[in-house]
Amino acid sequence: MDFKDNTKPIYLQLADRLCDSIVGGEYIDDSRLPSVREFAALVEVNANTVMRTYDYMQQLGIIYNKRGIGYFVSQGGAQLIKQERLNLFLNEELPELFHRMRLLDISPEQLTEFYTDYCNKQ
Repeated sequence: MDFKDNTKPIYLQLADRLCDSIVGGEYIDDSRLPSVREFAALVEVNANTVMRTYDYMQQLGIIYNKRGIGYFVSQGGAQLIKQERLNLFLNEELPELFHRMRLLDISPEQLTEFYTDYCNKQ
């Protein structure tokens, strides 16, 4: 895995990747995640880093551990992730976007047009 954000700890970048997979439907409620060792080998990091990622996600209620079996996605895990990300977007990212829009004289109508164009290209 390529770690691009030098300001964000690797275990949080791994959590973001797993959360993307959960929200994207790769892992659904009660589905098993790769073992700590499997995921560590896949992303080429130390197993302790993956363990820290799993512990973090478990504290948030996104995943749970079945002792001796592995880690699984909690019921409503994707919804928890979406809600947390929505809060982050509304409270941190959106104010920054609005600030930049004001500085660059971008109107709400222009933003709507840019967004529509973006969606049409996807």
